[in-house]
Amino acid sequence: MARGAEFLGARYAIMAGAMSWVSERHLVAAISNAGGFGVIACGAMTPALLDAEIAGTKALTARPFGVNLITMHPDLNELIEVCTRHQVGHVVLAGGLPPGGAIDRIKASGAKVICFAPALALAKKLVRSGIDALVIEGMEAGGHIGPVSTSVLAQEILPELADKLPVFVAGGIGRGEAIAAYLEMGAAGVQLGTRFVCATESIAHPNFKKAFIRAPAREAVASVQIDPRLPVIPVRALKNASTELFTAKQREVAQALDEGRLEMAEAQLQIEHYWAGALRRAVIDGDVENGSLMAGQSVGMVTREEPVADIVAALVAEAEGALSARG
Repeated sequence: MARGAEFLGARYAIMAGAMSWVSERHLVAAISNAGGFGVIACGAMTPALLDAEIAGTKALTARPFGVNLITMHPDLNELIEVCTRHQVGHVVLAGGLPPGGAIDRIKASGAKVICFAPALALAKKLVRSGIDALVIEGMEAGGHIGPVSTSVLAQEILPELADKLPVFVAGGIGRGEAIAAYLEMGAAGVQLGTRFVCATESIAHPNFKKAFIRAPAREAVASVQIDPRLPVIPVRALKNASTELFTAKQREVAQALDEGRLEMAEAQLQIEHYWAGALRRAVIDGDVENGSLMAGQSVGMVTREEPVADIVAALVAEAEGALSARG
């Protein structure tokens, strides 16, 4: 883990997955203070909101943390500029291939660029484009997911790229024994999101946390794409009424495409805004029926509310125990 920890500037190479509305200043700072690496989820924030969130996080921790930006955000360049002004050391780009010039602009500020790769071919393309690290995230993860499981991605990508740049494994990781296994395969570290949702420092509504604590792994299901012309990235969340509402939203957007009222880019942005709104209803307002309960399959390992420091300590102890047992 030393390579990943050095790259992040953290004690442990345990990155926090960026979860909209959840990964804000309090949780991000707590994770970094506990020795992990917190990441602000910019999501649909405006540049002004991101500016305030970064400043708020810096007031709560002197430790390094990152910012996750969505590549399809219409204000991506302005958001990069906000990160540059705050001298953010690591920018994570999510949501597809970065637009031309984005990687160079971030690197010119002195920051490290981390990107997601759901396939080996895309991972190699990103490496050629000059990124500094990769996150390979399997379909067990919460929120937006790719089509391949974490274990298969790790077997495909780590032997090919782990010696070229730090690779962090994500998706379905809930215990330290899994962390140890991926480190042995060549990973520089891991990324976890779901495991931190029920942290004491998380501002998620008590109803949201209760839903996580009660849910078994099988209730974290992937959304279904209903129109092949509308390339919707599947989202994994706990089953509730919102699952059906998303199907209706897709039909609405597809009809607007049919009628020429929407361009494809705007259609995808509307889907993103749907998820941002639905997630806010659940995380902030506590409406766990009509809001989105984005969760990875590791939700079955979330059994209580506890401080971030205890979660990180338990993960590290389990990983160390697993490695010691192997001699």
